[in-house]
Amino acid sequence: MTRKFHLACIFNFTPDEWQGPFGNGGSPWDGRFHTEVAQALERACFDYLIIEDKLMVPESYGGSSERALRQGMVVPKHDPVPLAAAMGVATSHIGIVATLSTLAYPPFMTARLASTMDSMLGGRFGWNIVTSAENLAARNFGLEELPTRDARYAMADEYVDVVRQLFASWDADAVVLDREKGIYADHTKVRPIDFKGEYFSVRGPLNTVPSPQHRPAFVQAGASPRGRVFAARNADSVIAIANGVSGMKQFRDDVRKHAEAAGRDPDDVKVLFCVTPTLGDTEQDARDKYQRMISSPQFIHDILAETSALTEIDFAQFDLDKPLPHRLETNGEQGSLDQLQQWGSGKTLRELVMDAAGGLVSSVELIGTPDQVAERMGEVMEEVGGDGFMVTTPVLRLDRRWVGEITDGLVPALQRRGLTRTEYTPGQTLRQNLTEF
Repeated sequence: MTRKFHLACIFNFTPDEWQGPFGNGGSPWDGRFHTEVAQALERACFDYLIIEDKLMVPESYGGSSERALRQGMVVPKHDPVPLAAAMGVATSHIGIVATLSTLAYPPFMTARLASTMDSMLGGRFGWNIVTSAENLAARNFGLEELPTRDARYAMADEYVDVVRQLFASWDADAVVLDREKGIYADHTKVRPIDFKGEYFSVRGPLNTVPSPQHRPAFVQAGASPRGRVFAARNADSVIAIANGVSGMKQFRDDVRKHAEAAGRDPDDVKVLFCVTPTLGDTEQDARDKYQRMISSPQFIHDILAETSALTEIDFAQFDLDKPLPHRLETNGEQGSLDQLQQWGSGKTLRELVMDAAGGLVSSVELIGTPDQVAERMGEVMEEVGGDGFMVTTPVLRLDRRWVGEITDGLVPALQRRGLTRTEYTPGQTLRQNLTEF
């Protein structure tokens, strides 16, 4: 395979692997640890990193917030935007994508914040578009319960339309800076949008100058059929989780089909598949490490706590050593639920967690030495057709050892094979980097 593929990394502003020997002790709140991670990822020429977010203290697992807080799962979680700003100041090339929920931010504030961040980062900012899928989050913003999934996407369609119009409310050349005539901006090139829709009413115009990208990069994770349509219509990069290589190819082909139907060039939509590589000095070393991880009681409970938070289903009520009693449905993240439950397999809940050992974010098994994993990643991309990988850990928590294994072990092995970039093209924005190959 001669065509390069893209690399990104997803994590959140939560405690690191605070119980492990290579962690940061569970207090990364000044942002330094995550900023160092951003610098390491830039050194490895990742296209972008993304800071995931949630807007509640979960109470699903065990029926209270005790287990989530005790395990440090999903909570505490700090706001991603200040961290994105700190990372942006400390780096020069890597894209920085922050999660902003359409539930929490009015469209005007999202557009203004994203425009400001893109100017501060010199064209490297991206918006991860989420609708939020938790009733507890909805109750933090004046709602009794979460709208249905279809209603959330209908609102999100209109929301993104408003945001796009706000970015376009200033012409690219509206700022003239004519010192002789005393004109900062040409008022004829800045106009209200006077948007009145079913869900939102926004006069505009935006009160920030056009940023380097004018419209920052859009990232979205759409797993359901409706979510894929939304992502294909709007996203520059799609975060995806699929079951195996055939599932990855089917997902990418489906998104590209929807993008073409929406009048877009499918090559402008980069689908990055989540993977959780386990690396070792030898293949046996990697497999031993993998087995220790998936058999750990802490790992089992972390995955179930995470799944409970995402789906608002209490997995503590089920016997770990029996199959799930029935097929489960949720108004939350159905894709995460389906990734775990594998209905009809006959596996116990413990086996389901161990089988999905990448946690909720593993598309294909990657276990071995850096060279073995790099070779496999190249084979997978060739069969899938592109566009790249979103590298992470099973529960999105980081430690320094894992970061070093990826940036100083796996990525050099990928670069030696010509599979990923070895340098950034000077002066390019995040969106330009994503469409470079």
